[in-house]
Amino acid sequence: MSKRAFLALEDGSVYEGYSFGAEETTYGEVVFNTSMTGYQEMLTDPSYAGQILTLTYPLIGNYGISEADFESKHVQARGLIVREYCPAPSHWQSTTTLDEFLKLNGIPALAGADTRSLTRRLRFAGVMMGILSSKMKPQDALDELKQFPRYESTDFVHGVSTEEAYFWPRSESDRSYHVVVIDCGLKYNILRLLSLSGCLTRVVPDTTEAEQIIALEPDGVLLSPGPGDPARLMRLEETARKLLGKKPIMGICLGHQILARALGARTFKLKFGHRGGNHPVRELSTGKVKITAQNHGYAVDADSLKHGLEVSHINLNDGTVEGLIHRGLPIVSTQYHAEASPGPQDNVYLFDRFLEMMREEK
Repeated sequence: MSKRAFLALEDGSVYEGYSFGAEETTYGEVVFNTSMTGYQEMLTDPSYAGQILTLTYPLIGNYGISEADFESKHVQARGLIVREYCPAPSHWQSTTTLDEFLKLNGIPALAGADTRSLTRRLRFAGVMMGILSSKMKPQDALDELKQFPRYESTDFVHGVSTEEAYFWPRSESDRSYHVVVIDCGLKYNILRLLSLSGCLTRVVPDTTEAEQIIALEPDGVLLSPGPGDPARLMRLEETARKLLGKKPIMGICLGHQILARALGARTFKLKFGHRGGNHPVRELSTGKVKITAQNHGYAVDADSLKHGLEVSHINLNDGTVEGLIHRGLPIVSTQYHAEASPGPQDNVYLFDRFLEMMREEK
């Protein structure tokens, strides 16, 4: 790691360090995640499409890469920023180093950067576009960054969704429920948990229409997490609107936002988003506080709720909406990641609620 590299933000600030991973130039919205572990799950989470990921934990790469920790087929983030990279991992499941993994996927990374200063800048100024390079001069990179489209102007969902429908698991035997998952940027751990709960899960592309989904005769429908601005996803809003009342529906993160918009609510962009494995959320019906895994840059406007929607969970850090219920429709809707990976397993019980809704409908 002797080659110099830098991250330049659109406000003109530059963070220098050393290149590892692929020696490429990349750009994207620069965000930070506060989780202490789980860098492989984060990198392969489709919700990071179009973004450069900064990790606040200072030592990254020390347990390598494992075949068990993928959340999609490949790296989804466009770049990685760390304080210190460990080139010699130690873990019995490790099959390769983070450096080799990033090279294989064509993803550049920056080590030695002042990630504390970078995180503070993003917290106070808000997330912004950035460019990561080991080949250009900072001013040339900043000039080039101005030519690229902004994060919120792009529909990333279609780029990360599956092209063809598939089943998880492959076998249909001994399955109590048939669930259709609309892939907006699906994480594999959702499928793992549904499978453990006795569900045969059929994953369909984001362009699948409501009539096609109903024709599959599922017991329930899950709108998955995913990247980007929910206001750009009118096709998914329309699909969700047509499914309301037809089948029990679970929405997670982006899926939660799409459900809210389908029922007339508004969404807005957060200043620096919620990304990490330590966000406290209160369930209003019980008063219980859960520690949640989160990865989102948009939220539902509580003042815009209508048509029977009510807030069920709130974020204790900033009071934003973390869950919704409906007075008449079978809906489980959470802004945070009930499936975790990485993060605490406090909220897996929400999948049990989804199963209970399907059981009642049956």
